[in-house]
Amino acid sequence: MSDLVVVRDEGHVRVVRINRPDKKNALTGPMYQAMAHAIEQASQNRIRCVVILGVPGAFTAGNDLAEFLAAAKVGRLDHHAVRFLKALARSTVPLVAGVQGVAVGVGTTMLLHCDYVVAGIDAKFATPFVRLGLVPEAASSLIAPRLMGHRRAFAMLVMGQELDAPAAVAGGLVNVAVAPEQVDAEARKAANEIAALPPDAVAASRNLIRGPAEEIVARIEEEVGLFDERLRSPEARAAFEAFLARKR
Repeated sequence: MSDLVVVRDEGHVRVVRINRPDKKNALTGPMYQAMAHAIEQASQNRIRCVVILGVPGAFTAGNDLAEFLAAAKVGRLDHHAVRFLKALARSTVPLVAGVQGVAVGVGTTMLLHCDYVVAGIDAKFATPFVRLGLVPEAASSLIAPRLMGHRRAFAMLVMGQELDAPAAVAGGLVNVAVAPEQVDAEARKAANEIAALPPDAVAASRNLIRGPAEEIVARIEEEVGLFDERLRSPEARAAFEAFLARKR
């Protein structure tokens, strides 16, 4: 798995790179597991900031299609994916993301847990959950309205409207948009700035800003329950069949 999720510590910064370019960084169960572990163990390794990166043209296209279809058949979201979402919510270490290209589904919703986000001007953010007969995940139904306001969150999460980089900045999902080739450097720069600050003061301030992690975890669990129900629904089955017909 080290070739699909590359974890490297650079001083007090941990870099987690999603590295499956041939599949636009589509995420499998083991990849979720590797990322969750990297985040969960960060504080134990004296890491002061975690930065999540993708590859040119793809932050992540979301869940691996084959695994997602398998989850639809059993009516249950992959437990490694759920572990990853909870790791984001419970992280005691600040999270930074650098986004190039596509950020689909969890590729967008995971950013809501990040403390600072850099995007390339080529970035495209999409959350097509409802179009597939499903519901949003990653506590996005809680965090996105707080961050973006109800109407922007509804347009993104329910209507599935895609955001480009300027719209993501305007909506508060992204801090800054830069040239694609500058994304990694700018994300690392932000992570190093955070890591250079007094860590206890950062932790206390971050806790005040974010609020209780368990509120977010509780929403993740509520969404997962509904997500699993929706996977078994006639609407979702019809949407998946239509999607597969387009893919053939």
